[in-house]
Amino acid sequence: MKNLLIIAFVLLSISTSAQRNPFKNLSEKNGKIGIGTNNPDELLTVKGIIHTQEVLVDLDGAVTPDYVFQKYFEGYSETMPEYKLISLEELEAFLKENHHLPNVPSALKMQEEGMSLKEMNLLLLQKIEELTLYTLQQQKEIETLKEKISSK
Repeated sequence: MKNLLIIAFVLLSISTSAQRNPFKNLSEKNGKIGIGTNNPDELLTVKGIIHTQEVLVDLDGAVTPDYVFQKYFEGYSETMPEYKLISLEELEAFLKENHHLPNVPSALKMQEEGMSLKEMNLLLLQKIEELTLYTLQQQKEIETLKEKISSK
């Protein structure tokens, strides 16, 4: 009888532990999944490091920065008619006052609110395209100065 009780206790323990959540840091609340958090605030909330080989971000209506080159070379942009490449002098004044690039959130704002990878990648691409145009403008000035120097 004693052996039967021990076997029953062991079987009961095994079946009870088998029904527990094996994923201790996985939670669900209001249809939202949390990993590393018990309070997911989005469809999937991860508090911790994610290791992956690839992240695919849908643009879903976002405007890609082709407007930078279109506005510069064609004088207008259908996708972003209000876009204007500011001069290097205007850029310097903005940087001196704000200590961050125009249209890019400050470090404090990013720390407080986080940042969208989609928005940040598009902003960074815009800034790369602007840098490319500034470089082209400077190269034209260098070539002009070279011609003036060589013609003397």
